[in-house]
Amino acid sequence: MVFLTQIIDLFLHLDDRLSQVLSQYGLWTYIILFLIIFCETGLVITPFLPGDSLLFAAGAFAADGALDPWILFMLLSIAAVLGDTVNYWMGLAIGPKIFRENVRFLKKDYLIKTEKFYETHGKKTIIIARFVPIVRTFAPFVAGVGRMKYSTFLLYNVFGGIVWVGLFVFGGYLFGNIPIVQENFEIVILGIIAVSILPGIIEWGRHKMRQGR
Repeated sequence: MVFLTQIIDLFLHLDDRLSQVLSQYGLWTYIILFLIIFCETGLVITPFLPGDSLLFAAGAFAADGALDPWILFMLLSIAAVLGDTVNYWMGLAIGPKIFRENVRFLKKDYLIKTEKFYETHGKKTIIIARFVPIVRTFAPFVAGVGRMKYSTFLLYNVFGGIVWVGLFVFGGYLFGNIPIVQENFEIVILGIIAVSILPGIIEWGRHKMRQGR
């Protein structure tokens, strides 16, 4: 419960936390941001790290001149692509073993369904998942488990990573300095999170309706 409270506090006061990091670490902030985005996309054990909101906040600080938007864009795009790549190879290497052991929520039946899902929707999933928290962390791992062709995965990984980072970094750069956004930054961050998880909620609702039928 304490951990959850800390995570919520981090998201709600992301601008304050980022300001503290900048004041303490200066240019090392770029490396810290790189590592956060890499871990959020590259490690299945860290889906709770901020993604969309952190990119937007970094862009907003770039508008103030504290960070360079183009360095952010290039560096964090590399982090996002590299993170998904590592996650894919982890899924390819250890995913089948996990499924064979019938770990809870990771049964062999799920592996078969995952393979079929990625045969049909794989390309679209890699891009869309970038904009959905939690799913963003697990999608590349599942792509590896499902043995999605790597050249196909890489193409959509790169495209999705660049679009995702560019949209939020430059979105923060363009709108983060507007007074009403600065004065209500917590609400804006909550709005970004709400919009991000909306597709998942809609899909969950559709799934429940199909089950009902």
